[in-house]
Amino acid sequence: MAKKNAKKSKKKDAKRASDDSISSALRVTPGFQLSDLDPTATPAFSGKKQDAAEAMESTRAEIDDLQERLYAGGRDGDGPAILLVVQGMDTSGKGGIMRHVVGAVDPQGVKLHAFKAPTAEERRHPFLWRIRRELPEPGYIGVFDRSHYEDVLVVRVHDLVPPSTWGRRYGQINTFERSANDKGIHLIKVMLHISADEQKARLAERLERPDKYWKFNPGDIDEREHWDHYQEAYQAVLDKTSTDENPWYVVPADRKWYARLAVQQLLLDKLRELDPGWPDADFDVAEQKRRLAAT
Repeated sequence: MAKKNAKKSKKKDAKRASDDSISSALRVTPGFQLSDLDPTATPAFSGKKQDAAEAMESTRAEIDDLQERLYAGGRDGDGPAILLVVQGMDTSGKGGIMRHVVGAVDPQGVKLHAFKAPTAEERRHPFLWRIRRELPEPGYIGVFDRSHYEDVLVVRVHDLVPPSTWGRRYGQINTFERSANDKGIHLIKVMLHISADEQKARLAERLERPDKYWKFNPGDIDEREHWDHYQEAYQAVLDKTSTDENPWYVVPADRKWYARLAVQQLLLDKLRELDPGWPDADFDVAEQKRRLAAT
């Protein structure tokens, strides 16, 4: 029995060691081709669905601790923040990321914004105007469900502005993201990569289940007609805006459980990198102890 347990422990250790490289396995590097990545793959993770659930649960306490330290450090209006940008085709699992990854951290330290089609007021301003207004304050984890990248994705695919306009936006986005870095905002940019077949299956499920009707949008079928154009637009985004400072991570998303694990790991790795400490007391601790004892 001891030998069996030791073998099982070694297997788990090996799997954990592999999991440590999820971030590096998903990072976009020069020459990356979206079409070469299998949407059903589980890079750097050898386990199954239940293993992923256990892995996510096993790191929950660490994430809670690091997030609390991050939030505490920003209470004085200074310190770092995190911005998680989540992009993907319709049904790619953005909602599941919001529920299972973002929803698992303390909501008081989270600022989530889902970007829709720009309003009339927003259209009167430069495209990054509405984005800047939603950037996280120090100590917060900001989350963008869709983002400024819609202005070089949807806008490009549907010819909403001239090519010369959206063509300039890649450089403007890179400059904007560097300016966010200068303010202490650390970006995690995630593309959820789903296959056309899996998207079709998920849309079909929504049409078969009354409890899913609310999630179905007839326009999603119209968008499928532009699938190849969207893939080209995403490839251009990855080519032009995955930088050393703010790289993209492409997450295979046909397996929802893997996508959720991967994004949680990306968030955890960023928190570990920041390694926020507890802020020092801005009062005399000994004095306050004496005062409390006297009450």
